[in-house]
Amino acid sequence: MRAVSLAPILFAVFASAASADTPQPPAKPLPVTALTIDTTFGHAKFKVEVASDWRSQEYGLMNRKYLAPDAGMLFDFHAPQMTVFWMKDTLIPLDMIFIRPDGTVSSVAPDAVPMSLTSIPSVEPVRAVLEIPGGRAAALGIYPGERVHSPALKDISAGH
Repeated sequence: MRAVSLAPILFAVFASAASADTPQPPAKPLPVTALTIDTTFGHAKFKVEVASDWRSQEYGLMNRKYLAPDAGMLFDFHAPQMTVFWMKDTLIPLDMIFIRPDGTVSSVAPDAVPMSLTSIPSVEPVRAVLEIPGGRAAALGIYPGERVHSPALKDISAGH
């Protein structure tokens, strides 16, 4: 999964089209942390890799053949921004959960199609995006407005 800020989207699209460079995986394993989403059905708990720099965000979950039902990747942008994702070189369907700066779910893009170049934008500025296996958000009752808790987002989740 590749994440792109909307500000340089045109540059990113043209640069990607003009470049034969393939994103490279991060040089070392990403940190892993717990993440919980409060839903009407209870607490949805995940063990997530944290992609908090440009290189790890660009590579994301590309080339993965499997993602455990309770696993995911958290893209932390550190500040609110409009963002766009696509599924190039991503082999498994994913749900994308866009997280507001206040730690609540902004929107959910369910079942993103593997290998698709279709843009999946945030509907408002977001602080982070959580990717989980496709279909899990609906199965767990994850909808806009739900609260997200994680040590990785402690500055936005604390006190709520």
